[in-house]
Amino acid sequence: MKNFLKKINYKKILLYLGIFTVALVIFDYLIMPWYVSADEVQVPRVIGLNQDEAIGKLSDDNLDAVIAGERFDEKYPKGIVIFQKPLHGSIVKEGRRIFLFVSSGVPMVKVPDLRGKQLRDARLTLEKMELILGDTTMVEAEDEKLTVLDQGFYPGREVKRGTRVSLTLSAGKQVGLIAVPDVIGKTLSQAEKILLENKLTVGRLNYQPSFSLLPNTIIDQYPSSDTFVKEGTSIDLFVTKDVDTPKELEEN
Repeated sequence: MKNFLKKINYKKILLYLGIFTVALVIFDYLIMPWYVSADEVQVPRVIGLNQDEAIGKLSDDNLDAVIAGERFDEKYPKGIVIFQKPLHGSIVKEGRRIFLFVSSGVPMVKVPDLRGKQLRDARLTLEKMELILGDTTMVEAEDEKLTVLDQGFYPGREVKRGTRVSLTLSAGKQVGLIAVPDVIGKTLSQAEKILLENKLTVGRLNYQPSFSLLPNTIIDQYPSSDTFVKEGTSIDLFVTKDVDTPKELEEN
């Protein structure tokens, strides 16, 4: 026991006690009074600002901005502050840390490969990926009816959640039916020739005045292109005509 007591270095113990006492005095008489007497400021609103603007605005008020993390947000674009703590309007000491959460943008998903799937399966796959079935176009093909032949976005492309994906579907082999050709933009004589070549006829002609297009230009048709109809079906055409000149202008 005596040997153990001899080994104790009382000088070191006294030194440590002295250092602790000095640190306590500094904390009590310098740091605490400075903190207590520090000016108070009102936390400004930085939600909706981009990250750099928010940091600058807080710095102007002698506050310390800290980026606490990122979150997906459909309202705010990437890099915009979406939440702050303490909230704006809070009264805090100068130098207080203000934690900011920044938007990482809208969640992105990869477009699945839908080619070869039936329409029902393709729809379910899109729903699982939080995507929406867009417009569908039917074309004549050897594939089974309602088989997906093509899609609006190539597989693997990243798009926003909720994006509409259009599909091209097989109408199957349409025996005895003819796909209506697209004659929009053609002249009336060209349209008549194309329809005749496809064993179709010109139906009702609906003339509409146009300032920008030459007369006898096809601006619409019914049924629309890629619709399947029977041989000899009449296709109604919407055709431009000259704009009538008002009598007042003719007299002048």
